[in-house]
Amino acid sequence: MSTDSEKKDDQFSDWISQAEAARLRGTTRQAIAKLVKKGRIRTMTVGGYVLVSRTAISEYKPQPAGRRKTKKSQ
Repeated sequence: MSTDSEKKDDQFSDWISQAEAARLRGTTRQAIAKLVKKGRIRTMTVGGYVLVSRTAISEYKPQPAGRRKTKKSQ
């Protein structure tokens, strides 16, 4: 039988700090903060701390650098 505290733990189990996300991705905390600022990763704020979704971090695929190439009309 589950208790209310177990339900709360499950609710927050997917959320990690930006520093932990950086360790998982092998990058810097600043790089994660930039992704957060651009809105590329789901976040949740708790007590003034911005947490990121562990699932979103593990599934994140970087986009190619630079502008997208467009087809020239002829």
